[in-house]
Amino acid sequence: MIPVPYDALDQALIQALMVDGRASFRRIAQVLEVSDQTVVRRYRRLRTSGLIRVVGLPVGPRVGLFESWLRVQCAPDAAVAVAEALARRPDSAWVKLTSGGTEIHCLTKARTSQDRDLLLLEKLPRTRRVTAVSAQTILRVFRGGPSRWKGLDVLRPDQVAALEPPAAQPSPERYALDAQELALLAVLGRDGRSSSAELARATGLSESTARRRVERLREEGALYLDVELVPALFGYETEASLMMTAAPGRLAQVGEALAGHPEVAFAAAVTGATNLKVSLVCRDTDALYTYLTERIGSVPGIQQVEAIPTLRTVKRAGMLVEGGRLVDPPPAP
Repeated sequence: MIPVPYDALDQALIQALMVDGRASFRRIAQVLEVSDQTVVRRYRRLRTSGLIRVVGLPVGPRVGLFESWLRVQCAPDAAVAVAEALARRPDSAWVKLTSGGTEIHCLTKARTSQDRDLLLLEKLPRTRRVTAVSAQTILRVFRGGPSRWKGLDVLRPDQVAALEPPAAQPSPERYALDAQELALLAVLGRDGRSSSAELARATGLSESTARRRVERLREEGALYLDVELVPALFGYETEASLMMTAAPGRLAQVGEALAGHPEVAFAAAVTGATNLKVSLVCRDTDALYTYLTERIGSVPGIQQVEAIPTLRTVKRAGMLVEGGRLVDPPPAP
C-alpha cells in the first residue's frame, strides 16, 4: 500500500475545493473551522508537491467541443512513446496505458471536427507502430465534468451546502467562446485558482472584467472547476476502464445508476459496439472484483462488460503525471 500523504484536514480541504474550486481561502477556513493561514499553508503544500491541482475546464457539449474516446493499439515497444506524444497534445485530456502495455485509452476534446478528423484519419494511422485505432463519440456524460467524484466524502452535509456555488443558469443556445474567454480558459486550465490579476494580464481585460467573465462562464454552464489528484496517493491503488453494453431502452437508467456509485469517476454514453464507457477508482483488485460481481450485477439492463485495468496514467484532466505527481502540460504550440 502506498503511504497516504493526506490527513483528515487535507481531505476536508480537497473536498471543499471539489465543491467550489474558486471558493476563497477565508470561506473555506470558516467552513472547516480552522484559520485562514492553515488553509493557505495546506493548499500550497498540496499544490507545490504535485498532489492536487485545481483546474478550470470547458464543458464540452456546452461550448461545441468534439469529444471522443480513443482506443489505440500499438506494438509493445511503442506504446509508451505514443502515449507520451498524445499527452503532449493540447486537445488530449486523459491518456492511459492499459492491456499489458499495448493499448492506449485517450479522451480528446477537439475544437473543430476538422481537428478531430486530422488526428483520427491522418496522424494516428500514419504513426509508426500504431496497429489499430477506434474512436467512440461521447454522447452524454452521467458522471464526470461538472458532476464531481463521490469517492471523497468527509464533509458534513451542512459544510457542503455552505460551499456549494449557485447552480448554473445556461441560456438555451450553445455558448460561443470569444478570444478573451479562450485566453481565460488557457490560464484556468493550468490553475483554476488563478487570481483576477493573472487573468487580466493574460486577456488584456481589467481585473473586475476578468472576474465577471469567469463568473459568467460558470453561470452559463460553460466552465467547471475540477480538482485533479492521483488516486493511489489516497490509497486507491486500482483503476480500470469498463466498456459496457446496456439495453437501448435502459441506457439512461443504467448510466444514472452507475453515476451514483462512489467507485465511478466517469461514466458516459458513447457510440460504437459498446454504448457505455466507465472509469473506476477502487482500493485494490479485490475491491474491483467486488464491484464487478456485486455492484454491477445489481444494475438491471447491463448486457455485457469488458474490464480493462489501467497500468499507468500519463495525463489527467490536462495535467501530466510524472513520478506519481501532477505537473504542468507543455505550452500549446
